[in-house]
Amino acid sequence: MAAGVPVLTVHRATHEIGGNCIEIAIDQHRLVLDAGSRLDAGGATATGPAVPPTLDLVAPVDAVVISHPHQDHYGLLRDLPPHWPVWSGEAAQILMRMTAALRGDRLEQEFQTYRAGSAFTAGPFTIVPCLTDHSAFDAYMLLVECAGRRILYSGDFRRTGRKAVLVSKMMSSSPTPLDVLLLEGTTLGRTEGFPTEAELENEFAALCRRTSGRVFITWSAQNIDRTVTIYRACKRTGRTLVLDLYSLDILERLSRLHDSLPRLGWPQILGVVTASMKRLYESPSRLNTPDFVERCAKSGHAIGAAKLTGRKDVVVMLRPSLLRDFECKGLTFEQGDAWIFSMWAGYLATDEYSEMRRIADNAGAAFAQIHTSGHASGADLEEFASRLAPRHLVPIHSLVWDDHLERFSNVRRLADGEPFAVV
Repeated sequence: MAAGVPVLTVHRATHEIGGNCIEIAIDQHRLVLDAGSRLDAGGATATGPAVPPTLDLVAPVDAVVISHPHQDHYGLLRDLPPHWPVWSGEAAQILMRMTAALRGDRLEQEFQTYRAGSAFTAGPFTIVPCLTDHSAFDAYMLLVECAGRRILYSGDFRRTGRKAVLVSKMMSSSPTPLDVLLLEGTTLGRTEGFPTEAELENEFAALCRRTSGRVFITWSAQNIDRTVTIYRACKRTGRTLVLDLYSLDILERLSRLHDSLPRLGWPQILGVVTASMKRLYESPSRLNTPDFVERCAKSGHAIGAAKLTGRKDVVVMLRPSLLRDFECKGLTFEQGDAWIFSMWAGYLATDEYSEMRRIADNAGAAFAQIHTSGHASGADLEEFASRLAPRHLVPIHSLVWDDHLERFSNVRRLADGEPFAVV
């Protein structure tokens, strides 16, 4: 390639969801945007080679910049040279390290953290992190400028969450001229609805009002938007939200950066200490903070699982591991209870969630799925691309882009590992 010309290579994610790994190179400098684990069809980490074959692990990089703390965007870090410099949002770093510790793993890299809207440099690259709306907390689009070219990486985004206005602002004041837009297309071809978090709050509140017993809800502890939605529904209906140690830990750590987040000590929030989670926090090879367990237990805002058997005014976080611990204390689904599944519907087909559904159904508990995607709808993707009007639109992060290319302009379809000179 000619000297002084940026070369874009999507090492992985041009024809799949997840495993994002994108490189921008100019002369002898390299910038990597996201380093994600691959996903299989069920949303779990896929098997097979972790590192894309076209990603050079020998030549130095100026930075690896992570857009948000979902493993399909950062899970490859454990397979990259530990001396490569890594940048992320501050809250994102906390969540990534917590996930690693929960699994008995650790991230070897030293992180530098960026702030929304504040440009930073790495070699000849200037990167501007643009806070966006996504189901992952602390998620960003990344604008990269080098050699007079502007490349915007959308990361993952939506317009249905509590930060939807940020996407609208990006569309109304987009960087111009924009040479390349790397656009995710996760939801292309899907026909389900895309309700807002505000609409979900109304659904949660309505179900809480019509349920005579307890309401159990399954959702990701790191989906902070959803936690806030559920807490707001509890406040509206006079119910108390019962969270496990891991959820409380996440909220406490993030609240040091964002004081508006609910946490233990707030009205209508209780913590429950269960045996399996207690072991994870006491294990030196896992979360290794036994003092946190003791502090929660003695906070005056904790409740034992056995005592929840006599409470009908609670909304209880539920996962398969929690259900096993609850059953040991006599807390099980009963007639009049409800179980809400607030995650991607595909997970319901897994063995552990299928078994939970069987147990709930056998007990006569009501079931509902109340959820919305963490990704923009097809219509929103079209509007976003049209408003930003890039010279080149590079599709990524979808299985079906080739079926929808006619909906977009200036498409530059790449294969994994194919270099594209941005002239």
